[in-house]
Amino acid sequence: MVLVLEIPEYEEREGIKIHWEYGFEIIADQSNNRISIQANKAGLTSLAIQLLTLAQDAVPSGSHIHYDEHNSLESGSKEFIIGKK
Repeated sequence: MVLVLEIPEYEEREGIKIHWEYGFEIIADQSNNRISIQANKAGLTSLAIQLLTLAQDAVPSGSHIHYDEHNSLESGSKEFIIGKK
């Protein structure tokens, strides 16, 4: 199986472009000092695209994507941030 992903190109004037696959579902939970992220296929694909977007050389250090139940995660999820070092 070959999966082709389109990674949005970073442009300084527009910032990071966030792409979501149709029907994505992502749940983030924390217990016993562990963070658990579970997602359906569309959610995992969306996260993969976003990680590859952050990995671009043009994306500056300190850039990040914030995830919470108000903009991307299922209700009751714990918020988290993925950033570029």
